[in-house]
Amino acid sequence: MNAPTAPDAFERRLVRVTQEGLPLVPRPYASIAAVLGVSEAQVIERLQAMLERGAIRRIGAVPNHYAIGYTANGMSVWDIDDAAVDRVGELLGRQAAVSHCYRRPRRLPDWPYNLFAMLHGRQRTEVDAQLAALAALVERECGAVVRARDILFSSRILKKTGLRLGAGPRET
Repeated sequence: MNAPTAPDAFERRLVRVTQEGLPLVPRPYASIAAVLGVSEAQVIERLQAMLERGAIRRIGAVPNHYAIGYTANGMSVWDIDDAAVDRVGELLGRQAAVSHCYRRPRRLPDWPYNLFAMLHGRQRTEVDAQLAALAALVERECGAVVRARDILFSSRILKKTGLRLGAGPRET
């Protein structure tokens, strides 16, 4: 990966136009291009360049789990031996049941968990079964590295957003 570079004026405009999501039209990049006054090819090329250099990580659809019937959403939390946490995280992150997985620092003595993996289901029993299957997989693939695990079910919907850029001091 190249050294980080600051976004230029066009990239800042591109992020602002797309930060609420892509337009729900047959050709979203053409729609964005029209707003920016450039060609569709220029939008695609610049987004690809930003992906390649790591300025953006991905472009993807984010489903509303509740709207499609997945109302039992639970964050599984894991206390994993530090020597194995990266391996376990990579293993969990590859599983279809896990929508996202990440490592976080422990907050001892009250919070021993250092790995988080989000699960979704139509009922809590379905998510509980997913967690049990994941725990068995980790045991089989990585050995006895799980010291504790739990699941925290969502009790309300919070608005998720991605990167948001405000107007800088020299921008209009």
